Amino acid sequence: MATTSDVRDILELSGPSGQEGEGGTPRENIMKTKKVKKLSDTPTFKRPEGMHREVYALLFSDNNSTYFRDAPPIIPSASNQGYRTLKAKLGRSKVRPWKFMPFTNPARKDGAIFNHWRRVADEGKDYPFARFNKSVQAPIYSEQEYQLHLHEEGWTRPETDHLFGLCRKFDLRWFVIHDRYDHDQFKKRSIEDLKERYYNICSKLTKIRAPPGQEPKVYVFDADHERRRKEQLERLFNRTPEQVKEEEYLNQELKKIEMRKKEREKKTQDLQKLITAADSSDARRSERKSTKKKLLTKEKRESSGSVDIPTGIKFPDFKQAGVSLRSQRMKLPSSVGQKKVKAIEQLLEELGIDLYPMPTEEICREFNELRSDMVFLYDLKLAYANCEFELQTLRHRFEALAPGKMPLTVLPTTVGPSTSGAAPAESEESPTRKKASDIIDVVSTGPSTPQRKRRVSAADPGSAIKKTKKL
Repeated sequence: MATTSDVRDILELSGPSGQEGEGGTPRENIMKTKKVKKLSDTPTFKRPEGMHREVYALLFSDNNSTYFRDAPPIIPSASNQGYRTLKAKLGRSKVRPWKFMPFTNPARKDGAIFNHWRRVADEGKDYPFARFNKSVQAPIYSEQEYQLHLHEEGWTRPETDHLFGLCRKFDLRWFVIHDRYDHDQFKKRSIEDLKERYYNICSKLTKIRAPPGQEPKVYVFDADHERRRKEQLERLFNRTPEQVKEEEYLNQELKKIEMRKKEREKKTQDLQKLITAADSSDARRSERKSTKKKLLTKEKRESSGSVDIPTGIKFPDFKQAGVSLRSQRMKLPSSVGQKKVKAIEQLLEELGIDLYPMPTEEICREFNELRSDMVFLYDLKLAYANCEFELQTLRHRFEALAPGKMPLTVLPTTVGPSTSGAAPAESEESPTRKKASDIIDVVSTGPSTPQRKRRVSAADPGSAIKKTKKL
């Protein structure tokens, strides 16, 4: 006899819990079958090739929807509204009425009347675009002014009046003026000749009519420069393809030459660094020598007068081919330290000088010389302050080691025994005084390095203190 489970198996019915009959054995486990998944109505999209996973995750989300339905906003949206589109808020106020009304343009002198749509509230007002009607006011001269100041050989009064009439009519549109110029009645002239005559008369009238004691601003037109400029442009335009290729070839060769030049300069700088390092090592070895040898070399150097003095800033020479900016000549070299740059800027501000003046030829030269002198003064002040500091240090040491004795004094010149009798003990043992440069000297390491060395001629401060104990 068939049971309930057999009937349900024949009719392919399942229990309430998804299991077969009373035994609770799943049908899928017995028959080894799989349920067929129903296809969802929502379309699926595959990540395009070449798109990163993170970028695709910003556009597509399995939980929400595809980016075709819920694309990110192009413009920022309000935080309270989210991504919802705002509805248009239509007011209940009445629409402003419009009217087809006539108008006149003040720029036209023929009194033409036109019509256009305009709000009724703006009826009777001036044409709104009339403020853009700008015209050039050409000067008007009298007969007396022309005879006294404006007369010029090659130009007659009727020809000058004809030129100024065209300038007023066409608002200084020189190509139109040159086209409408009466070359049959008057002499045939170029655009540069017409512009030169017009601006010369304007500058003379400005100087004549200016109040006494005031210099007006005058515009000067250089006709020769304009002619050369147009001639150069015409030559540039009329070049043949062979000339263009030759110019490109020459530019490439010039770049190669400049690259080789930079490589040679770099090698030269590296060699100079090695030489400087070798000189510094030799100087350190020479410091370890005896006091007698140092004094001898010191005297020889003073007798020959070969003492290195700081020379300020050495600006590089711009001798490169091609076009370059003149303002590059005023650029401080990299050898100038940041402290010196700040000191230069502060001093220029105190003197009321612009940090970046107009880079003309004369201004570049004078401005570089001024900053070089500033750096030279800065180095001298620094060396002087270091010398004063060392002198004060030696005085304090002397007072600490020999209390009650007269401190050492350094006279600016080498004199014999003191006549004032201020220091008799010193005059007995050392009849001749030394210069300040003999005791403390500020010597530079060379023009390539901005740092300076301070050397004490008496070997070291300890030796100077030992000498003072004998006094």
